[in-house]
Amino acid sequence: MTSEIKFIKENDFEQTPVGRIPIDWRAERVQDLFIVETGTTPSTKRKEFWDDGTINWITPTDLSKLNGNIRIKNSERKITEKAMNETSLPLLPRGSIIVSTRAPVGYVAMLEDSAALNQGCKGLIPKDSKEISPEFYCYYLLSKKQVLQNLSGGSTFKELSKNGLEQFNIPYPPLEEQLGIVDVLRVVDLAVAKTGEVIAKTERLKKGLMQELLTKGIGHKEHQFKKTIDFPIPEEWEIKLLREIITIKGRIGWRGYTIDDLREQGPIVIGATDIVNNKLELTKATHISREKYEESPEIKVKKDDIIVVKTGNSIGKVAIVDTNIGEACVNPNVALLKDPKNVNPYFLYYYLLTAFAQKYLIASSLSSAQPAINQEKLGQMKITLPSSFEQGKIVEILTTVDRKIDLERSEKSRLKRIKQGLTDLLLTGKVRVKVD
Repeated sequence: MTSEIKFIKENDFEQTPVGRIPIDWRAERVQDLFIVETGTTPSTKRKEFWDDGTINWITPTDLSKLNGNIRIKNSERKITEKAMNETSLPLLPRGSIIVSTRAPVGYVAMLEDSAALNQGCKGLIPKDSKEISPEFYCYYLLSKKQVLQNLSGGSTFKELSKNGLEQFNIPYPPLEEQLGIVDVLRVVDLAVAKTGEVIAKTERLKKGLMQELLTKGIGHKEHQFKKTIDFPIPEEWEIKLLREIITIKGRIGWRGYTIDDLREQGPIVIGATDIVNNKLELTKATHISREKYEESPEIKVKKDDIIVVKTGNSIGKVAIVDTNIGEACVNPNVALLKDPKNVNPYFLYYYLLTAFAQKYLIASSLSSAQPAINQEKLGQMKITLPSSFEQGKIVEILTTVDRKIDLERSEKSRLKRIKQGLTDLLLTGKVRVKVD
């Protein structure tokens, strides 16, 4: 018979070191419920500690790659039994909790297999596995990530000490309720993960479609292709330089601009950090004075303009202005492509995202001491152009896939908000979980 989960609003609380919790919960410290172990790094100069290693050795980097999963089974690097024996590293059993306590603080996961740790992690071994759900405490510690970071000391980088973690206050609900809370949050986690898988699959589909459509087009026979320097294209397609089909503008340095020119409101200044997933995300954008905005009319942004990052670690990031964003201009780290000639701006946007276009952008930037591609070099990029009609058909297909990705991303964000709300209610006991 399937168990039924009921949610009940709690009214009886008491104030404790962990905050307000239901009167039938207890407030404990981490050291009351767990043995806390610290890891280390065996000498990397001794090959016998690392070569053909079979024992998991968890680092903060391993934890950072879990993408919301609270379970970890394998590590990127493994150590040998000789390393374990000669460095006295503790081997944490399955079901232990791993917390990153430096660089950065606050990643949390539960071991699905035994493992050792490096010095950036600490392990929590349940003292009584029959009364403790490690997953419950994974969720709880993750919800307190900012608090753990605030408890961390250090001037060069933050580190949470063993004593600081041992003294950290945590709630102790009855085991049945711990398990019920885990069941609820796990369902939401599963939905988030499945949505993430759909997004990843659709993005792979889009990548394959872009490669196919932007080199072979739609409905062309094999004998209708001509050879080019890079790859065959349909006979009727043209090859143009980027500068021949669109105007390339950009600001040359920040000369004449000071911090006094920046504003909390006013015209937006778009830079590399405002491009997320190849779309503009302007919620944290910088603003500039109207006087400085009006000084450079050639870099004012309008709908259907394309923005390409040309300087720094984000070279090649591309976005298209798909809505009217109001008054905006670009900073010196990006180029502004505007006023297209015989090219659909969305076709060009997708073309700039292809592997071959990205390869050109990256390769062209390496000649500088600081990675950068100048506008002259950008303008020399070769673009393969089908007819306006075929461009439109290609854009129609790719924008349909993009809409699917956007819908799934919105759903994933919605599910994450639901989980956050449930986490706040369930882990504090404001709403109780009862299993019948």
